[in-house]
Amino acid sequence: MQHISQQNDWLVHPFCQSASVVETDNRLILDNGLIRRTFVISPNFATVDYLNQITGSSLLRGIKPEALLTINGAQFAVGGLAGQPDYAYLDSNWIADLTNDENAFQFREYRVGEPEAHYPWVKRRFATSSVYPPEGVKLTVVFSPPPSVDSLEVRLHYELYRGIPVLSKWVTLHNTGEKPVPIDALSCEILAVNEQEKHRLHVESDYAFSRMETTQWGPDADYLTQVDYRYQMPLLMTSHYPLGPGIILQTGESFQSFRTFEILHDGDDRERKGLARRKMYRTVAPQVTENPILMHVRSAEQDAVRLAIDQCVEVGFEMVIMTFGSGFNIESEDPEYIARMKELADYAHRKGVQLGGYTLMCASRGVGDEFNCIDPETGKPGSRFGQSACLASRWADGYFERVLNFMDATGMDIIETDGPYHGDVCASTTHAYHNGLEDSQLRQWEACVRFYHECRARGIYINSPDQYYLNGSNKCGMGYRETNFSLPRERQILISRQNIYDATYQKTPSMGWMFVPLVEYHGGGAAATFEPLCDHLEDYESHLAQNFGSGVMACYRGPRLFDTEETKTVVKKWVDFYNRYCLILNSDLIHVRRPDGRSIDCMLHANAQITPCGLAMLYNPTRTVQEMTLKLPLYYTGLSDVARIREGEGEPKRYEIDRNYNVEIPVQMAPKSVSYLVIEPEV
Repeated sequence: MQHISQQNDWLVHPFCQSASVVETDNRLILDNGLIRRTFVISPNFATVDYLNQITGSSLLRGIKPEALLTINGAQFAVGGLAGQPDYAYLDSNWIADLTNDENAFQFREYRVGEPEAHYPWVKRRFATSSVYPPEGVKLTVVFSPPPSVDSLEVRLHYELYRGIPVLSKWVTLHNTGEKPVPIDALSCEILAVNEQEKHRLHVESDYAFSRMETTQWGPDADYLTQVDYRYQMPLLMTSHYPLGPGIILQTGESFQSFRTFEILHDGDDRERKGLARRKMYRTVAPQVTENPILMHVRSAEQDAVRLAIDQCVEVGFEMVIMTFGSGFNIESEDPEYIARMKELADYAHRKGVQLGGYTLMCASRGVGDEFNCIDPETGKPGSRFGQSACLASRWADGYFERVLNFMDATGMDIIETDGPYHGDVCASTTHAYHNGLEDSQLRQWEACVRFYHECRARGIYINSPDQYYLNGSNKCGMGYRETNFSLPRERQILISRQNIYDATYQKTPSMGWMFVPLVEYHGGGAAATFEPLCDHLEDYESHLAQNFGSGVMACYRGPRLFDTEETKTVVKKWVDFYNRYCLILNSDLIHVRRPDGRSIDCMLHANAQITPCGLAMLYNPTRTVQEMTLKLPLYYTGLSDVARIREGEGEPKRYEIDRNYNVEIPVQMAPKSVSYLVIEPEV
């Protein structure tokens, strides 16, 4: 961090410069004080610089098209310039001599506006982020087609956000002609990145599902002076559809691509890279900062759900989910069943608790040969999850209608979708909403996204096993392998804490759920389960302490949260701890020492904007007393000279902060114990 002072660090203190678009000397400059992207607008539109203003380093070594379209088998560039003599670097003196490809889509005009809400967000719960859509600037660039392409208007959209080095980009197409236009392939962003900055560019998209990746790093055929003998250095970043999109754009129709998000990192440190990504999510998808305390009740029978609701009220839990295997049927159209579920939802609401449940969306679900996904290799029903319903078939109409009608009629608050696990393809040519294999992935994703947006508009909390954060979901697994929860309790506790430690490099605490098998889950017998809770209270408290201590909500799956007054006291102790320190526990985690089962491990919450500005959780998983001098990194707390630190609710001590922003604290912990340190500025 030699190039950044703590007081000017955007990851420590808010960076308040506005984002803007300025036209000057044949250039458009998109700038927010942290990153700057510069375009020329003649003889065609092209990116000629992409600068990380924190480091002073430019990302680019060459000019590429702004997008690539394949139309009826022929590829066309959108914008870009030709004639760069060498792609090892981009000399600014070359730019004036570069030429326009007349067969590319041509720049016509640009418009400047503000970022848009890409999905609705009804704020029904406490969230640590609240500004939506995010502050910033939007640049829309319009292109006309070349002579060889029938009337097709292309628009490129760039959004630059205030306070973070993040830019998003997407493409819209509009058929203004009289003939259908087949769009075989689409690359939304192409960047010729230099060797140093490759590892400082993070790219992801909202076209997200199981094992799918829109970001491709490949060789650049124009880079002829690279050292690799076969010209295979992976320095060309392309954000594209892995399959298709394969659509046929009819007269008057428009198509909007997925959105690509780009973070320009200011260094190679893993923690800073993770902090940047987490701040991006908080900024562009603030619903992920909702973090209700939830229980998974394993039976949807009225008495069982009422008991769960009542226990949640007694200990401070906020949400009950009727879990998988509970018998909950969100697709029911039976008026009597819907009335019973509404009665339960009303009961929960009177108690201040939110209620909802589980649905098997389409993965691993057969709904009949007419509507199942067709395996392209066999031509028969099948998918990589055994069998999946096709969300681009008419079956999906009924499914989504049933679920939304049920949620509307009952007033429930949360939906947990199992799947969609998209990435599934379908080779059917008879399904209503896709033409064949090439557009099947896209159309199923679009169906899922529309459904999630409908849920968001209703204020419904969304648990999803896929990363749909950028399209409105709230939570995904923090680190989840089902068989781990059949292990003996001691092992599953430590592994769960490792999962939290590892996943919170990329996720905020609120973005991931953990799991606590109060009753047997898949196997493992008595050694793996927590019931009777009073008989395994030490292990139960270990789960509670590490989940609430990390700010990560877990799915406590069972019939009850407590079975005795002693158990109830322990549960309430950790809920009260979380509520007392809610703001700092929902702040970023700084990774101090990973759990290894051998000594004390530690995670530090840090937030320079609040007091306390830090809270460190310490765990001794061993069966012996552990002593160590803990080096605690306080840079991201905003403290620079002195810190007041207390253990638990004890008296604070004064610590001098060294020039690397660390303090050294002697720590002694009893076997199998948990402790915490509260960090505050000097008064």
